[in-house]
Amino acid sequence: MTDVLSAALLLSGVALALTASLGLLRFPDVFSRMHAATKPTTLGLLLVTVGAALQVDAAGDRVKLLLVAAFQLLTAPVAAHMIGRAAYRTGVGARADLVVDELGDAAR
Repeated sequence: MTDVLSAALLLSGVALALTASLGLLRFPDVFSRMHAATKPTTLGLLLVTVGAALQVDAAGDRVKLLLVAAFQLLTAPVAAHMIGRAAYRTGVGARADLVVDELGDAAR
Protein backbone atom coordinates (compact mmCIF):
# COMPACT_ATOMS: atom_id res chain seq x y z
CA MET A 1 0.00 0.00 0.00
CA THR A 2 2.86 2.36 0.79
CA ASP A 3 4.41 1.75 -2.63
CA VAL A 4 1.17 2.67 -4.39
CA LEU A 5 0.76 5.86 -2.34
CA SER A 6 4.40 6.79 -2.90
CA ALA A 7 4.11 6.22 -6.65
CA ALA A 8 0.94 8.32 -6.79
CA LEU A 9 2.62 11.18 -4.91
CA LEU A 10 5.74 11.01 -7.08
CA LEU A 11 3.74 10.98 -10.30
CA SER A 12 1.56 13.86 -9.11
CA GLY A 13 4.63 15.90 -8.24
CA VAL A 14 6.22 15.21 -11.60
CA ALA A 15 2.97 16.16 -13.37
CA LEU A 16 2.87 19.48 -11.51
CA ALA A 17 6.50 20.18 -12.38
CA LEU A 18 5.76 19.43 -16.02
CA THR A 19 2.73 21.72 -15.91
CA ALA A 20 4.89 24.48 -14.43
CA SER A 21 7.49 24.12 -17.17
CA LEU A 22 4.80 24.32 -19.84
CA GLY A 23 3.44 27.44 -18.13
CA LEU A 24 6.86 29.06 -18.31
CA LEU A 25 6.90 28.49 -22.04
CA ARG A 26 3.30 29.43 -22.79
CA PHE A 27 2.38 32.33 -20.50
CA PRO A 28 2.70 35.78 -22.07
CA ASP A 29 4.04 38.06 -19.32
CA VAL A 30 6.44 37.98 -16.42
CA PHE A 31 3.76 37.91 -13.72
CA SER A 32 2.04 34.87 -15.18
CA ARG A 33 5.37 33.12 -15.64
CA MET A 34 6.32 33.97 -12.08
CA HIS A 35 3.14 32.27 -10.89
CA ALA A 36 3.91 29.20 -12.99
CA ALA A 37 7.46 29.06 -11.69
CA THR A 38 6.54 29.13 -8.01
CA LYS A 39 3.15 27.70 -7.11
CA PRO A 40 2.93 24.39 -9.00
CA THR A 41 6.66 23.80 -8.68
CA THR A 42 6.53 24.18 -4.91
CA LEU A 43 3.58 21.84 -4.53
CA GLY A 44 5.18 19.40 -6.97
CA LEU A 45 8.41 19.33 -4.98
CA LEU A 46 6.48 18.81 -1.74
CA LEU A 47 4.63 15.86 -3.27
CA VAL A 48 7.90 14.38 -4.53
CA THR A 49 9.58 14.75 -1.14
CA VAL A 50 6.65 13.14 0.69
CA GLY A 51 6.60 10.32 -1.86
CA ALA A 52 10.34 9.82 -1.45
CA ALA A 53 10.07 9.97 2.35
CA LEU A 54 7.65 7.05 2.23
CA GLN A 55 10.26 4.98 0.39
CA VAL A 56 13.38 5.65 2.47
CA ASP A 57 14.12 3.71 5.63
CA ALA A 58 16.67 5.89 7.40
CA ALA A 59 15.44 8.68 9.66
CA GLY A 60 18.36 10.87 8.57
CA ASP A 61 17.19 10.73 4.98
CA ARG A 62 13.68 11.75 6.01
CA VAL A 63 15.12 14.72 7.90
CA LYS A 64 17.04 15.77 4.78
CA LEU A 65 13.85 15.56 2.72
CA LEU A 66 12.05 17.64 5.34
CA LEU A 67 14.80 20.26 5.13
CA VAL A 68 14.50 20.35 1.34
CA ALA A 69 10.75 20.91 1.62
CA ALA A 70 11.17 23.60 4.29
CA PHE A 71 13.83 25.42 2.25
CA GLN A 72 11.56 25.39 -0.80
CA LEU A 73 8.63 26.75 1.21
CA LEU A 74 10.79 29.54 2.60
CA THR A 75 12.59 30.62 -0.55
CA ALA A 76 9.98 30.33 -3.34
CA PRO A 77 7.65 33.12 -2.07
CA VAL A 78 10.57 35.45 -1.41
CA ALA A 79 12.05 34.83 -4.85
CA ALA A 80 8.67 35.36 -6.53
CA HIS A 81 8.16 38.60 -4.62
CA MET A 82 11.57 39.91 -5.62
CA ILE A 83 11.09 38.96 -9.28
CA GLY A 84 7.65 40.59 -9.35
CA ARG A 85 8.90 43.71 -7.66
CA ALA A 86 11.86 44.03 -10.03
CA ALA A 87 9.61 43.48 -13.05
CA TYR A 88 7.19 46.13 -11.82
CA ARG A 89 9.94 48.67 -11.13
CA THR A 90 11.63 48.19 -14.49
CA GLY A 91 8.34 48.31 -16.36
CA VAL A 92 8.75 44.85 -17.88
CA GLY A 93 5.39 43.63 -16.60
CA ALA A 94 2.15 44.57 -18.32
CA ARG A 95 0.91 47.33 -15.99
CA ALA A 96 -2.16 47.95 -18.10
CA ASP A 97 -3.35 44.42 -17.30
CA LEU A 98 -3.17 44.89 -13.53
CA VAL A 99 -6.58 45.00 -11.86
CA VAL A 100 -5.30 46.72 -8.71
CA ASP A 101 -2.10 48.76 -8.67
CA GLU A 102 -1.31 49.44 -5.02
CA LEU A 103 2.23 50.57 -5.66
CA GLY A 104 1.40 53.24 -8.19
CA ASP A 105 4.04 55.95 -8.03
CA ALA A 106 5.37 54.68 -4.69
CA ALA A 107 7.53 52.03 -6.38
CA ARG A 108 9.70 54.52 -8.21
